[in-house]
Amino acid sequence: MRIIMNLLANIAALYSLLILIRVMLTWFSGARYGKPVELLSKVTDPYLDWWRDTLRLRAGFLDLSPIAAMAALSLAQSIFSTIARYGRISLGIILAIVLSALWSALSFILGFCLIILVLRLIAFMTNRDIYGVFWRIIDTISQPLLYRINRIIFGKRLVNYLTGIIAAIAVLAAIWIGGRFAVRLLAGLLLRLPV
Repeated sequence: MRIIMNLLANIAALYSLLILIRVMLTWFSGARYGKPVELLSKVTDPYLDWWRDTLRLRAGFLDLSPIAAMAALSLAQSIFSTIARYGRISLGIILAIVLSALWSALSFILGFCLIILVLRLIAFMTNRDIYGVFWRIIDTISQPLLYRINRIIFGKRLVNYLTGIIAAIAVLAAIWIGGRFAVRLLAGLLLRLPV
């Protein structure tokens, strides 16, 4: 049983990675990748299309359904790896799985936002041409995010763009690291609950 669950957890992790690669490749429209990406599309697109058709999480040219698709895979991976580790199910294990799954989804979103803000910072620091499709997507995501985080940090006080983006990156990184530690600690406590 443990071997099968461990194998399923690894398959879910690998499939999540393939989906992440597929999503990132769609950011560079017009590029020709060849047979490997065609194969990747055949493997990942049916799963992604199911989520697109079911949830319809599209905002303009930005499709958020891959986040839900990856969160579901993360939940499955957590369930499989926890069963593989403990070989049993209890209320504490179920609560730990749910907590870990929720954190996984939130952690993915935080990580994604961090990547977007770091890309925006790099573009700002290197004076990149930000008028391409890729940078418009980055700006579509980063500007509302920066606005909200900076309103929380600085209130109504105006700060320059560089200070705002560095502060936003620092806050997201602190939440990501602190949340990871807190969830691991709480999940460990839940796993020790009696059956």
